[in-house]
Amino acid sequence: MKVAIYGQYYQNSTEPIIRDIFVFFNENSVEMVIEAEFLKILYEKQLIKKSYKTFSSHVELDSSFDMMISIGGDGTILRAATLVRDSGIPILGINAGRLGFLAMVQKDNISAFLNFVIKKEYTISPRTLLSVTSDPVNSDISSINFAMNEISVSRKDTTSMITIETYLDGEFLNSYWADGLIIATPTGSTGYSMSCGGPILTPHVKSLVITPIAPHNLNARPLVIPDETEIKLKVSGREEQYLVSLDSRIASVKNESVLIIKKTPFMINMVEIPGETFLKTLRNKLLWGEDKRN
Repeated sequence: MKVAIYGQYYQNSTEPIIRDIFVFFNENSVEMVIEAEFLKILYEKQLIKKSYKTFSSHVELDSSFDMMISIGGDGTILRAATLVRDSGIPILGINAGRLGFLAMVQKDNISAFLNFVIKKEYTISPRTLLSVTSDPVNSDISSINFAMNEISVSRKDTTSMITIETYLDGEFLNSYWADGLIIATPTGSTGYSMSCGGPILTPHVKSLVITPIAPHNLNARPLVIPDETEIKLKVSGREEQYLVSLDSRIASVKNESVLIIKKTPFMINMVEIPGETFLKTLRNKLLWGEDKRN
């Protein structure tokens, strides 16, 4: 078995996870290829001494990899997705953070979870992505133009609201007068969109959510639409530029630029370990507190 390892380093929470992962995989003869910057940190912290192969970009990840292990939180998985891209390599998220809807494997008893990996006793949860193109072309967007959670537009250097003309499959929907607008996938429905009052979607729902950010027109509500819908946005405001964010990546875009947002032709495959599901995370961390069943 061959796995790629990508992660973020947090001294108090990731060191035991890292040790457990490397010990387990070495004992089970799993080939590990480590993201170069992450490996550099592990050497500096003297967590490992053995030499490992490395990768630095998505072009080095091919069909020879069985899985990518992401160590960190949900943000780490979103960055891992930019490395996996359309390769189809499944991602397993090991949670070293707090509230995680993507990194669902908890740090307790890592070896038990990894046993499911080497025995291939896991399922794949395909996740929808969104792509964006701009007219005129914006190089900051076109380099990595997809997002797993959401694509959002928001004001930049002003306290004034912006106006976002929104079209669905060419038909005018609304001119949102707001701080911004979020287009979220089902995966992203538990993130920024939820914090702005948007609904929670289960991961396999074939829908997207349009959620305004602090709208001035109080009748503007989050809207659920089919995920095959093409969304066109035209943003205007008092400043010359506004912000477009693709998950954690941010670009400045000229006023009056047109954005086209639609579902990508590929998906990201998330690994689900038995007993660690989206609904369990929803029960325990968000809606009803810790699961009290025996």
